[in-house]
Amino acid sequence: MRLSLIFYTLVMAGVTYLLRVAPILIFQKKIENPFIQSFLFYVPYAVLAAMTFPAILTSTRCWPSAMAGLVTALALGWRGKGLLTVALAACAAVYVVELIVL
Repeated sequence: MRLSLIFYTLVMAGVTYLLRVAPILIFQKKIENPFIQSFLFYVPYAVLAAMTFPAILTSTRCWPSAMAGLVTALALGWRGKGLLTVALAACAAVYVVELIVL
């Protein structure tokens, strides 16, 4: 059991390291193409949104509270509020809606 756990951990560490080093080894000179530059600029935001959005909709007890938190976060984010303000207000909106609905 212990040996397999250590082996699995080493394999995961190796794969993670290779994924982080591969771009450095592949792209050794500056990327000049504006399309590729803009694509690489927006990839982290797209990945973060793809990982976060399903969790927003499934992490509450009911969908109205999830929608209230999502709408609150979008509205405050659109107005340029800070991350802490947006997160606390979205949590408060979810809490209030769940108090009312449940």
